[in-house]
Amino acid sequence: MTVSYQYDVASSTSGGFTRLLFKWKGSLYKLVYRELVLFCMAYGAMSMIYRYVFTEPQKRSFEQVVVYCDTFMNYIPLSFILGFYVSFVATRWWQQYMAIPWPDKIMHAIALHVVGYDDKGRIMRRTLMRYLNLSLVLVLRSISSAVKKRFPTLEHLVEAGFMTTTELEIYRTVPNKEFNTYWIPCTWFTGLLKDARGQRRISDPIGVKLIMEPCGILELRDHPFLQDTGISEFQ
Repeated sequence: MTVSYQYDVASSTSGGFTRLLFKWKGSLYKLVYRELVLFCMAYGAMSMIYRYVFTEPQKRSFEQVVVYCDTFMNYIPLSFILGFYVSFVATRWWQQYMAIPWPDKIMHAIALHVVGYDDKGRIMRRTLMRYLNLSLVLVLRSISSAVKKRFPTLEHLVEAGFMTTTELEIYRTVPNKEFNTYWIPCTWFTGLLKDARGQRRISDPIGVKLIMEPCGILELRDHPFLQDTGISEFQ
């Protein structure tokens, strides 16, 4: 997770920005110190071998190899390649970050468009958000070691309240050897949203579209396993 130091910069005094360079948590030093130590050890070992082990003819041969490598290094635009690589990695990371369906906007849309102050309406809104959070947790379990450690098994999701025992049984009936099944809570979400629409708890059809668009459920409408969920009826 990215560590932010914006408050330290905003409240820093003279020399405060310099102190940020020596922070260890979330720093570049913490990320590359192992590789740096290995490089320094290898460089020191090679230097010791060159100075104290090699004979004079061997030193001359080693120097010729160094000059040969240095000559051809000038033909390789190393700075351009590194810049392109860093730009590609940063762009890819940002695209992945923006693809995460954060539930905040969807939560506000559900609270606005799914009406009803009775217990049924309140439970329906909470269940919709629970399905979204469940789908997000299932995705993060496959890419985040921290989330996987927090929820190592599906039973832990039941204990945390993301899934009921009945839903867990239904979830396990779907084959998951050839594809990830994170989309199953999305089908439950669309089914419950369809019921809310049928019960007149969503008066405006545009409200359904505004709820489904932020989480990307409309993009799943052509999935072969989702043809019976009623997603296409919301378009």
